[in-house]
Amino acid sequence: MLRTSPRLLRTICTTAAAYQHKLKLALIGQSIFGQEVYNKLRKEGHKVVGVFTVPDKNGQADPLALAAEKDGTPVFKFPKWRAKGKPIQEVVAAYKSVGAELNVLPFCTQFIPMDVIDCPKHGSIIYHPSILPRHRGASAINWTLIQGDKKAGFTIFWADNGLDTGPILLQRECDVGQNDTVDDLYNRFLFPEGIKAMVEAVHLIANGKAPRIPQPEEGATYEGIQKKENAEISWDQPAAALHNWIRGHDKVPGAWTTINGQVVTFYGSSLLDASVPAGQELTIKGASRPGLVTKNGLVVFGNDGKMVLVRNLQFEDGRMIPASKYFSADDTTALELTEEEKKIAEDIRAIWKRILSNVAVIEDSTDFFKSGASSMHVVRMLEEIKEKHCGLQLQNEDVYMATKFADFIQMAVRRLRGEGKEELVTDYVSKNMNNMTVNMPYQCFINGKFIDADDGKTYDTINPADGSVIASVSSASVADVDKAVAAAKEAFENGEWRRMNARERGLLMYRLADLMEEHQEELATIESIDSGAVYTLALKTHIGMSVQTFRYFAGWCDKIQGATIPINQARPNHNLTFTKKEPIGVCAIIIPWNYPLMMLAWKSAACLAAGNTLVLKPAQVTPLTSLKFAELSAKAGFPKGVINILPGSGGLVGQHLSEHPDVRKVGFTGSTPTGKQIMKSAAANLKKVSLELGGKSPLIIFSDCELDRAVKMGMGAVYFNKGENCIAAGRLFVEESIHDEFVRKVVEEIKKMKIGDPLDRSTDHGPQNHKAHLEKLLQYCETGVKEGATLVYGGRQVRRPGFFMEPTVFTDVEDHMYIAQEESFGPVMVISKFKNGDVDGVLQRANATEYGLASGIFTKDINKALYISEKLEAGTVFINTYNKTDVAAPFGGFKLSGFGKDLGEEALHEYLRTKAITVEY
Repeated sequence: MLRTSPRLLRTICTTAAAYQHKLKLALIGQSIFGQEVYNKLRKEGHKVVGVFTVPDKNGQADPLALAAEKDGTPVFKFPKWRAKGKPIQEVVAAYKSVGAELNVLPFCTQFIPMDVIDCPKHGSIIYHPSILPRHRGASAINWTLIQGDKKAGFTIFWADNGLDTGPILLQRECDVGQNDTVDDLYNRFLFPEGIKAMVEAVHLIANGKAPRIPQPEEGATYEGIQKKENAEISWDQPAAALHNWIRGHDKVPGAWTTINGQVVTFYGSSLLDASVPAGQELTIKGASRPGLVTKNGLVVFGNDGKMVLVRNLQFEDGRMIPASKYFSADDTTALELTEEEKKIAEDIRAIWKRILSNVAVIEDSTDFFKSGASSMHVVRMLEEIKEKHCGLQLQNEDVYMATKFADFIQMAVRRLRGEGKEELVTDYVSKNMNNMTVNMPYQCFINGKFIDADDGKTYDTINPADGSVIASVSSASVADVDKAVAAAKEAFENGEWRRMNARERGLLMYRLADLMEEHQEELATIESIDSGAVYTLALKTHIGMSVQTFRYFAGWCDKIQGATIPINQARPNHNLTFTKKEPIGVCAIIIPWNYPLMMLAWKSAACLAAGNTLVLKPAQVTPLTSLKFAELSAKAGFPKGVINILPGSGGLVGQHLSEHPDVRKVGFTGSTPTGKQIMKSAAANLKKVSLELGGKSPLIIFSDCELDRAVKMGMGAVYFNKGENCIAAGRLFVEESIHDEFVRKVVEEIKKMKIGDPLDRSTDHGPQNHKAHLEKLLQYCETGVKEGATLVYGGRQVRRPGFFMEPTVFTDVEDHMYIAQEESFGPVMVISKFKNGDVDGVLQRANATEYGLASGIFTKDINKALYISEKLEAGTVFINTYNKTDVAAPFGGFKLSGFGKDLGEEALHEYLRTKAITVEY
């Protein structure tokens, strides 16, 4: 049975399982995958009696052999098992001498005779990278991509004398992303889950529970290894088919075409769903339309007019270049190295020598791969360079594009000098709506790149206007949190951000604000379809205030100051004492779903202005503007690792951020119960916390108010952003003499409101954010009715697709009722009367809540207004207005509404620490 060994770049630990029986195992195979299976099986208590792998290559032992030799396990390195189709008896005898009860073939590139396969009492199991019987053969995963399958996976089956035809023991499957490569599928799923499954399969066999399911013949295919001559690109195909062909052959043998009489191989393709970019035309043999060399790569066209972006090109001499450099590839002259750069080059030469131990001297012409290195050595080399020279951040692809030592040094020095910075590669979900094309990133943003979640999991984000799926978004895992925090920590401690002066930070923030303004219509459209916000409100408030917030805090960057402090002098010495305001470090920011981008801006802008780095978790139901923000931050030039965005579960991602030891500050906006949980988690390592939590904000309307204005403002206080507003007036106290007229006018105005599509410019009232919240609001209203409050208007779901609720009015609400005590966070107006002239009585009732976020007063009597404002227990008091927030005014609550401030100068101090320094002179 022939197997191919994939390029596997990482390892994952699996949780130990309890086995009732242990087996004596022979492992036949190679690669890091084989090494990991070997380690896990030994950890589980099974005895590996022999490892059968391939001979050393260029003096380098296979990883499986290295691990086994280190443990003292017998290792056999046979170049082949058969000669002229017959088993080599000495090889078979050596195998039989170990006395295995089961053969485990994790990855095997050799033909193993049936004398060996059938020898153990339990037979042999083998790993295969496809959902058998589809795509039998060594190139199964390549054909999964070439044929555009939506599902990939692997099979562990009982080996027989056919080609991958034995009975199935177990199978696992995963989704195939639009731009997934072979490496993506292996690293995300086939590698980590395959290791776990091999261990599980041995467990089933040991306990006598392993199934043998015959493979169906229906749908079975077999494709052999692609030869280079068969990998030529046929251009008369749709773009998707071209993309599948290129990515299916990436990296071996490589899809190729002829350009200017030379064979050129394409690597790193993705579908490009955008307008045709500017670029220089490049004639390609057989293509009906010239390609375009653009700043992001080579754009080629399918016969359907759609586009594929190719990032890298390789020529016949093995030289690989970025496709964007095709016309300038030969124009690069050798750099003259400084003395410091020469020292770095020698450090790298020493690293190469340690890896290429079989090479006597590392010459300028030494080729990394031709000297015996493999893909596993790439990771080691880059990590050693990073450890010694933290400012030199290289990628795996850099090594493949500069395999000779002299070329590698030139490339490394150019990176150090800031040349050739990697362009952001962004996969979009694109939709034509609101008279524009909206491009929405959907992956996690970690360390300056959009990547799938570590475990490949996704979830659907829903348009509340009609219940349709907008996009399938990556759902970050604990491993992603660790990666994002590590990236933020590295950026804070050692990266360019740390070395940047305050004024430069401010310029980056101004640039980001400009980009947000430039994309404001697209951002508002995304915000509208993802959160349900009316487009006009999203444009003005959700996006408009976000832009203002970044500009406001950009201006603070170079104005953060300490103080000099006169202290008691000990004669004859003199002392100078001063304070410094310093950034805290890595900050976790967790935001709600009612104002997705604006809440991001309120916290992130202050955090960044102070010089911190951040990991932000948007609300699970509204991730899309945060991810678009990540794209814009990269375009603005923010160094990688400074901003990281992790969509996903609050219970998973938010919890792990709260307790992570490398996170030094948590900024949270959300519910009070969740805020309490964050405080408990943060207490484990005493990280700084600021919380903006729930509210039940009182609005007191006196009879001496300007009534029409009070009606208008009162409705805004409740129904603004369809009631999904943290400072919404949770309870209106209306003076008895104007109560009935106030209610009548409110109902009249509600009847004029247009409920409908939030993208319609004439819509007043959009859908609630998500289905579960709508159901909670309907239950809230039912409770109010049961308790005896009068439902004057609304209280029902609107009969149309989506999650629409009627604006609602309750009167006759008594202080003990549930709706008088608890926040609705929706379009529910809760009205209580108070006696004429009873100022202190209504004040006492207004304060009789455990919350203290905001409050309001309507009266023409300024003395009365100021008296009440002093007595109200709330972080914000509005007088004859409501919802009037500004980027310069601090915002935050008292009591169970939390502590700490967003906005204004005070917000900066939430993300700074004070250091006192005393000098004696």
